[in-house]
Amino acid sequence: MTAAALLAEAAERLRTAGVETPEVDAEFLLGHALGLTRSELRLERRRELSPDEETLAGSLVERRAAREPLAYVLGEWGFRRLTLKVDRRVLVPRPETEVVVERCLELLRAHESPAVLDVGTGSGAIALAIADEHPDARVTAIDVSEEALALAGENAAAAGLAVTFERHDLRDGLAGRYDLVVSNPPYVAAREIETLEPEVRDWEPRLATVGEEHTEALALAARDVLEPGGHVVLEVAAGRGREIAELLRKLGYEDTRAGLDLAGRDRVVEGRWPTSRMQ
Repeated sequence: MTAAALLAEAAERLRTAGVETPEVDAEFLLGHALGLTRSELRLERRRELSPDEETLAGSLVERRAAREPLAYVLGEWGFRRLTLKVDRRVLVPRPETEVVVERCLELLRAHESPAVLDVGTGSGAIALAIADEHPDARVTAIDVSEEALALAGENAAAAGLAVTFERHDLRDGLAGRYDLVVSNPPYVAAREIETLEPEVRDWEPRLATVGEEHTEALALAARDVLEPGGHVVLEVAAGRGREIAELLRKLGYEDTRAGLDLAGRDRVVEGRWPTSRMQ
């Protein structure tokens, strides 16, 4: 079978399974099986595949047809300048979260050696991206999941980045002093989980997905550790940005705002803790 024929079969299989982007996913999967980029694969569409290559590609397609996230099937995913290992221990890093990092970097621009806390780090995506793009930042990343922290540590080692990882439960509060607290906390309501696409509902960790109460808890806890004039930056549920920005204002934050994600939805929220540190 040629690469082109297998691509056509794979795309149809994924389309039947309800995958949103069957052709693109098929290219990723076959390219992964052959050790080729999507661009290289397009140049080798007439290539005859060996039986082993067909078997491997077929197994990857079947995993994706079962609605396992593409990133889990590939075992890695791109996030800004990094390629991160991902699996069922953590959420798949998303483009919306890259916007969160972009805003953090802008707020940290004037700081030579800022102290940064990433709460609920998962794969380490936010913490590692900040450490990568602001090399003098002193980044600490916490998570309640030991499995997630193990994976984040692997990603840090692979990228050669220095981040301090600690197991910590937000319910115990936060400690230390930071110029920036950032988080992509769980924000899906329990009643909503069954309405989500299978990739999220059936595969991604519920611990990192469900719990709309975490957003307010984090905003409250961040007040105890932010330096005067320090910022909190949160990713929130789509469309709740202005609501959460108002919540931050009521909690004593200044200059609160809700920024837009790549789809134009207000979901990147920030606030500055007053220089007086009054609570």
